[in-house]
Amino acid sequence: MDLARAIATGEKVEKELDILITRRHDKREDEESDFPSEEMYEQSSRRYADQQREENRVAWCAHFERMRALHWGLADEYEQKLKRLEESA
Repeated sequence: MDLARAIATGEKVEKELDILITRRHDKREDEESDFPSEEMYEQSSRRYADQQREENRVAWCAHFERMRALHWGLADEYEQKLKRLEESA
């Protein structure tokens, strides 16, 4: 009989703990915001990914501008060398 009573008491305590945990969870969700934490995480991840894409886009634009300036400079240099060769002939 003592074993049965101990099991019954343990099950009763377990149910009470489940109720307490559920109440605290529901209260926390209500206090945090209208969005569950997973949705907030997804929104944060999307914002971060968007920010990274924009930073990468700007960096690539700057890279291509440098490459354009470099190649225009090289083209001017070779054009001058070509003119000198043509003039000396």
